[in-house]
Amino acid sequence: MSDLIPAERIESKILLIRGPKVMLDRDLAELYGVTTKRLNEQVRRNIKRFPEDFMFQLTKEEVQILRSQNATAISSKSRTLPYVFTEQGVAMLSSVLNSERAILVNVQIMRAFTRLRGVLSSHKELAQKLSELERKVEKHDVGIQTIFEAIRQLMSPLEKPKPQIGFRAD
Repeated sequence: MSDLIPAERIESKILLIRGPKVMLDRDLAELYGVTTKRLNEQVRRNIKRFPEDFMFQLTKEEVQILRSQNATAISSKSRTLPYVFTEQGVAMLSSVLNSERAILVNVQIMRAFTRLRGVLSSHKELAQKLSELERKVEKHDVGIQTIFEAIRQLMSPLEKPKPQIGFRAD
């Protein structure tokens, strides 16, 4: 099966908002080859499939932040605030859009989420290993400092014994 959409293009559309990784409704609509209006229409018709941990609407402030970060070109002309879909919400979208393209694109999106999860996991593991290494080095630093101090003491000139004044008994 040839990829419809390059993985990098999909991954670039995954954002981190309110904690979870999400995708904007308009980006998903573009990937699925439908209008944002049609995508949201299908969601509204099947709203029970989209609880808040699957989909939520952005606030005006969040939209402003996205615009200012240039993360995405959200149109200021839109009358409604965009919706974002978590990984679970994206999975649910393929069932409500119900087209061959939606299914194929959805598989690619799920793979992109999985790849990102793997990358994030390896970053966490690397950070944890670095922390462990730092702790080990700190312990060694204390030991090394002790060794240097001992060497310095050994290198310092020994005090010569003071001559004793007194009579010698032969």
